[in-house]
Amino acid sequence: MSHFKVSLLLLLSACFAMPLLATGADTKPKQPVATVDGQPIYDEDLAPSIEGQLQPLRNQEFEIKRKALDGLIEQKMLEAAAKKKGLTTEKLIEQEVNASISDPSDAELEGYYYGLGRVGKPFAEVKTQLRDSFKQAKIRQARENYIKTLREGTKVVVLLSAPRVEVAHDPARVRGDAKAPIMIVEFSDYQCPYCRQAEPTVKDVLAKYGDRVRLSYRDFPLSAIHPQAMMAAEAARCALEQGKFWEYHDQLFAGSKLEKDVLIGYARDLKLDEKQFESCLSTEKYKADIEKDTQDARKAGVNGTPAFFINGVFLNGAKPKEEFISVIDDELARKSSHPTVSVNVSQVTR
Repeated sequence: MSHFKVSLLLLLSACFAMPLLATGADTKPKQPVATVDGQPIYDEDLAPSIEGQLQPLRNQEFEIKRKALDGLIEQKMLEAAAKKKGLTTEKLIEQEVNASISDPSDAELEGYYYGLGRVGKPFAEVKTQLRDSFKQAKIRQARENYIKTLREGTKVVVLLSAPRVEVAHDPARVRGDAKAPIMIVEFSDYQCPYCRQAEPTVKDVLAKYGDRVRLSYRDFPLSAIHPQAMMAAEAARCALEQGKFWEYHDQLFAGSKLEKDVLIGYARDLKLDEKQFESCLSTEKYKADIEKDTQDARKAGVNGTPAFFINGVFLNGAKPKEEFISVIDDELARKSSHPTVSVNVSQVTR
């Protein structure tokens, strides 16, 4: 299949666009949004208090735009394929997709019926209705497969960028190559079941990409619902000062209990200096650092765990591996297209 390039240059809203640099006569003084006894308040002064509320809205806006963009890309590819064959797009879909789907057999319909679970009516009564819905489902799948084939043979350059948040990482708690082009910053809670659920996915992603991806762990204990999460986070920091953060981190997620004596037992199992560890844990030495992580998470729009920022692109919750792969592949492709662009991911300062 011949290749063509789909170039879609979108004018993004202020949420996404880079500010234009004004020069000379175009330079205008910034305007306040309010004054108090003559003291101005500017738009940027609002950022610290509203950033966490705005970020989910920016993400929602991006998802709407991305869905619309995918539809336009699909339309352009279908039009090009139809033109090559001298057909209309409707005729192309009929020939390449619909015509390949035959009517389902009774055995297929019966399997479909039982696969739906509780339908509420006997199979014989809903057979005709099921035949239509089953065939439409197969047509939708065939169309998706055809579009995927077209995209594999088409050079599609997506220039729409997801909203990004500048999120700091802690270089003392990084897994992977320090020079990896992709940084995943994770805010997590050791007592959160969804964080535990996400652990195998994160490890699979790191294994898949090798030295191209690194992970930074940051604390966001939800103490109101997870009363043992704060002490577990402190314990991990105490293990960090003895050089065993990741081993202890893995043990916390592998274990089922987080009481203080259990936390000390984990340290003992890892052959840490037990007296030093107990002293560290009892004095709440790292509580302020953990609270700093929590504050940074809230400023970035995080309100639950786990939360991930992949080069600043927000991914919320224990998502399937495919969603991580989609974002990472987009980032790698973007870096390949723009090799001089660096990612501004700052470090946590003490």
